[in-house]
Amino acid sequence: MELTSSVNDTWKYFAAGSFAGFFLLLLLAYQTHPYTNLLAAPNSVVDLTPLLGHIDAANASPAANPILQDRADDLGEAGAANSSTAAKPVLQGPADDLGETDAANSSTVAEPVLQDSADSFDTDAMNLNISVEESEKKSEKKCDIFEGKWVYKPEEDPGYDSVRCPFIEEKMSCRKNGRPDFKYENWRWEARDCDIPVFNGTYMLERLRNKRVILAGDSLNRNMWESLACLLYSSIPSSTVEVQAVNPVYKVLKAKEYNCTVEFYWSPFLVEFVEKHVSGKKVLVLDKLSQNSMEWLGADVMVFNSGHWWLHGGKMKSWDVFEYEGKLVKEMPIELAYERAMTTWAKWMKKKNIDPRKTNVFFRSLSAVHQTSQDWCYNATQPITDDSYITQAHHSDTLVEVIQRVIQGIKKIPVKYLNISKLSQYRRDAHPSIYRSSQWKVLIKKFEDNLAGYADCSHWCLPGLPDTWNRLLYALLFFDANVDNFSS
Repeated sequence: MELTSSVNDTWKYFAAGSFAGFFLLLLLAYQTHPYTNLLAAPNSVVDLTPLLGHIDAANASPAANPILQDRADDLGEAGAANSSTAAKPVLQGPADDLGETDAANSSTVAEPVLQDSADSFDTDAMNLNISVEESEKKSEKKCDIFEGKWVYKPEEDPGYDSVRCPFIEEKMSCRKNGRPDFKYENWRWEARDCDIPVFNGTYMLERLRNKRVILAGDSLNRNMWESLACLLYSSIPSSTVEVQAVNPVYKVLKAKEYNCTVEFYWSPFLVEFVEKHVSGKKVLVLDKLSQNSMEWLGADVMVFNSGHWWLHGGKMKSWDVFEYEGKLVKEMPIELAYERAMTTWAKWMKKKNIDPRKTNVFFRSLSAVHQTSQDWCYNATQPITDDSYITQAHHSDTLVEVIQRVIQGIKKIPVKYLNISKLSQYRRDAHPSIYRSSQWKVLIKKFEDNLAGYADCSHWCLPGLPDTWNRLLYALLFFDANVDNFSS
């Protein structure tokens, strides 16, 4: 009996010692890793803080955020509540995208934030075999804002009209001129993989406080300037805006309270065009930049375009001869002439005429012309829905390849390519067509044997398609679009 008692006592002491040792080990582990949970499933121990940090954005007050406020206005209270669970992210606006001083100037405006739903996170991040860095990379989806579809939204207000924006030139004032259908005003471009921010004119002006925006190019860039000027003009009291829009070669809007100017410079070739050359010819000088290029200097945002005038043939062709390296050349392939001219533009930027720390440079691609029998804009009231047409080869494709190549060769100055060609090809319904003039009823009788020559199928009605170009410009300027500049 004494032996049994002794053994029992020994086991008791051993058990007590083991328990005390285990307790000490547990206490030591807690002191070293106070957030360790020994009861958690082995595969769930992973730090998701970097991935979940954006969830708070979904709870942000719409009133404090212009993007969320616009979404609330568009969708109603229920729509705003549901927007936090949307699968497509809203693009984020970086604080320093317009220079170092911009962050200080924009301190009075709530910064738009990335709005990702929890459902969009990659579930592989829950696996211990994938590091947090890898999971973050997998959660970043490249969003090409130029790939998507047109969606008809009759409930949405275009934001302005010819009454609220009185300086739209006549050939773009389709409704005012008597066009009977207005559906072309209500189509909205939706990107495939993300939500494009709703344009907010006051937010844009705040970000552009004390800054200067220029658009230089042909009448299509003037079309774009009129759209942007109208969007901004309609966002603030008209008494705070000065507009000079009579001269077709130079237009300017100045928002006085923001000390911001938005200017247009007529330069269809971006290089010098001499109508009264000593030779008696109209000469396009390929290696000398446009005379008004001196006026472009110092701008904070530059939007260039050139292309349509290069494609004019016959009586519409502007030049008689080219000049290159001091010699007059009568014949030259258009692709080569265009490349030499755009290379001159690129060299101008490289010669310290652009400060990449200050200036954002964009080149807008060619917009579609709908003048063939297959896609004629006359009487068109609906966009093209046949993707097989959109992917066909077009006359302008060679120039597109040239400008993309030139832009990719500019290393010191980051140039963003505003690639609106494909999305514009769908919109044969959005041209002025015969409503280019308030006297269209008289003119169609005069040109009844040549309506194809009279109908304007290259410019765009306002409000209309150029508003989308400016919305995409807005996204690229102020939000992290993370887009491949040269996607198809």
